[in-house]
Amino acid sequence: MRVRTALVGAIVAGVAVTQAGIAAAAPARGGHTPTRGAMEAAVRDGVPGVTATAVDRHGTWSATAGVGNLRTGAPRSTADHYRVGSITKTFISTVLLQLEAEKRLSLDDTVDTWLPGVVRGNGNDGTKITVRQLLNHTSGIFNYTADDDFGAKYLAKDGFLRHRYDTVTPGQLVAVALSHKPDFEPGTSWNYSNTNYVLAGMVIEKVTGRSYASQIRDRIIKPLNLHATSLPGTRVTVPGPHSRAYSKLAETTTGPTYDVTALNPSWGSSAGEMISDSADLNRFYTALLRGRLLPREQLEEMKSTVGIDGFPDAGYGLGLLEQKLSCGVRIWGHDGGIHGSTSVAVTTEDGRHSLAFNFNGDWTGDAVAVVEAEFCGTRPPAESPSPGLSQGLSRSLSEGL
Repeated sequence: MRVRTALVGAIVAGVAVTQAGIAAAAPARGGHTPTRGAMEAAVRDGVPGVTATAVDRHGTWSATAGVGNLRTGAPRSTADHYRVGSITKTFISTVLLQLEAEKRLSLDDTVDTWLPGVVRGNGNDGTKITVRQLLNHTSGIFNYTADDDFGAKYLAKDGFLRHRYDTVTPGQLVAVALSHKPDFEPGTSWNYSNTNYVLAGMVIEKVTGRSYASQIRDRIIKPLNLHATSLPGTRVTVPGPHSRAYSKLAETTTGPTYDVTALNPSWGSSAGEMISDSADLNRFYTALLRGRLLPREQLEEMKSTVGIDGFPDAGYGLGLLEQKLSCGVRIWGHDGGIHGSTSVAVTTEDGRHSLAFNFNGDWTGDAVAVVEAEFCGTRPPAESPSPGLSQGLSRSLSEGL
């Protein structure tokens, strides 16, 4: 297995497309040829395989490219379950906004109101940080996945291979973050921090007396019949059907490729542990943007964005990213990255056109090109790449989620 995967980088671009091709599950009534092309280009760039589903006025279109198993050459499936990483954040934010609508908390409550004494030390002060600032990443709390020791233990090759099945508690994740000084004073800037959403999950549990996972299941998964969506907790496997997930386990596009399908996602916690599929993600974001999950006031709060330095065409709301594409179309959604899996789920504001897709490799592939192809019918101009999706917010594997 190791010898074979060491050769993956050399062979995947040459044979994956011809071996598995682009397989469509339904006629492309809406004209998704550019999307097919962008998926195929990702495979040529080295992504083992892609699965995607789009929904528009013409109906549902699904397709795959490349392979789901580098050893056997089996293709990806349009029904693949996959780890969605930070897409989990939109689910967490939705639950907190529902609790606000029920008047069980205010987003302007301080973190210390619900988690007294938890955020303390090294200049961190939970009495000065609001729940809203957790959700829009303006809290200033350090991102635990950016900690060098944490990265070496759970993200880089040697550490991951030793610790991939370890269980990590939310308290341990927060402690890593609080060993650092804040990035800035609360509310004065913006920085993507997974710690914010670990704390948000802890707030849900304190407010409701039940786990954030149970709240997501009861409030979102069951009402929307999201049959492929789950919160695995410490379970290391991905429910079938699924493809294998691959990583270089390094900040490189060369070298050996490792099968990282099995892992304990507790290190992602409420910032990124979830599993889903493309159809479920489209159903979720469509329902969210159409107001099926939140009252109008809370949905507008979720869509109230803060600017992201250097990215004038993107803004971050409450667990929701807004992006203006090269053709002027505005989309809403989130992306997510975790070992061996890069995912994107987006929809137009009216919920009439949605797209969700997954790369089963984390080291290459232009996710932005797939989005641009679906909504604009073209690749983005080389001189003005779209900044938000997968290029700026989830960061690289070195920071995770």
